[in-house]
Amino acid sequence: MSTSSPEARADIGVTGLAVMGRNLARNFARKGHTVALHNRTQSRVDDLVKEFGDEGDFVPSTSLEEFVGSLKTPRTIVIMVKAGAGTDAVIDELTPLLDEGDILVDGGNAHFEDTRRREKDLREKGLNFVGAGISGGEVGALEGPSIMPGGSDEAYRTLGPILESAAAHVDGEPCCAHLGPDGAGHFVKMVHNGIEYADMQAIAEVYDVLSAAGFTAQEASDVFRRWNEGDLESFLVEITADVLAQVDAGTGRPLVELIRDEAEQKGTGRWTVQIALDLGVPAPVIGDAVFARSLSGDQELRGATGGVLVGPDRAMGDVDRDALVDDLGAALWCAKVMAYAQGLAMIRKASAEYDWDVDVATVARIWRDGCIIRARLLKQISDEYAGQNLPTLLVAPSIKDGLGERQEAWRRVVATAVTAGVPVPGLSGSLASYDTARATRLPAALVQGLRDDFGAHTYRRTDKEGSFHTLWSGDRSEVSAD
Repeated sequence: MSTSSPEARADIGVTGLAVMGRNLARNFARKGHTVALHNRTQSRVDDLVKEFGDEGDFVPSTSLEEFVGSLKTPRTIVIMVKAGAGTDAVIDELTPLLDEGDILVDGGNAHFEDTRRREKDLREKGLNFVGAGISGGEVGALEGPSIMPGGSDEAYRTLGPILESAAAHVDGEPCCAHLGPDGAGHFVKMVHNGIEYADMQAIAEVYDVLSAAGFTAQEASDVFRRWNEGDLESFLVEITADVLAQVDAGTGRPLVELIRDEAEQKGTGRWTVQIALDLGVPAPVIGDAVFARSLSGDQELRGATGGVLVGPDRAMGDVDRDALVDDLGAALWCAKVMAYAQGLAMIRKASAEYDWDVDVATVARIWRDGCIIRARLLKQISDEYAGQNLPTLLVAPSIKDGLGERQEAWRRVVATAVTAGVPVPGLSGSLASYDTARATRLPAALVQGLRDDFGAHTYRRTDKEGSFHTLWSGDRSEVSAD
């Protein structure tokens, strides 16, 4: 164990000064906090102080020991390194230098189960470990991100005021809140990223339909820019307009037409789908978005089938452009709602599963600004959850009414796209989820009958209690399976 040196004066430390770590450190300093700096490559520390030293009070260090010694107690250290083994390595190096009650914060995109493991291990050593999801990219890290911390109440009493000061603010409220113990923060960040996948997929499909209908990239940009002034106002719609308007300097063509159509992923979307399956929470809208990215990158499949399989040629004929734009805006709003609904359902289920007591209204509130999925819609969602204990976002009065008012337009968009051969897995899948949710009876009854036939898996009846099995290979009489 170590004690702070007499020179200890830093309020918070940041180790790992790549773009996100550097900008977060600058953000803390701009908010009046004295910030200790450390990086394995010393030049990153020196360059930050040289370029941005006038933004606040920085305490550079040349070793971990010097870094730790420069911090006031309880020491608070934010780790901004690559998730996985790199984070474990830094934790192992720091732990012997810390005292009981000190706080380590992982600000990377860690898997929430890793966070739960680390929190348990460090708690047994008397240390506080906080998994904090940080969203907003490099600009958000500097100007105010959405921050989703988990961990102990004790840690948040020290850490919370610093994080809240650095976070984005809406109506005087910070986009940061203590979400629950151990892995709660990183779980919420994972779901945030899953929703982000679904939102971007729906946006991309809307652009594809506009393109098939004859809209140029600039015309599509103008559509998104108009949408961003209304109910669809959001960061992703805003930057969609910017991306579509960008012209390549070398060719004079829209840049979007020159970018390879292979969408990449870093893992959080995939984790969201995997954990949804583990929790038994249906999240097909997010799943469709993840698989759409996987399909876009499957060059062997696309090389074998592109231009070979028979289907419509994307021609839409003479469409009413204004009517199509209105319908697409409605469909995009509905798809966004379905993505939020399924993501928030995951958070609700995980909170019960892991005893986190996450408040869904708070989650929606801290997503209102700073993060990638920030949108006008989130205030509506937060207000709905704050007013009542909802089993699902879909039954919130204003959301239910909004879906009802837009669902015919949603159906027209999907029908138009399918007829023209334009793939819209996000828009059509979200509509299928909506119709499944509102159905009073599903064909799962036949699935259960089939399962019983080939595997004697049994079924339940609507008219009496208990489990039953039909003797399919015998006299087909029914017997009780209880």
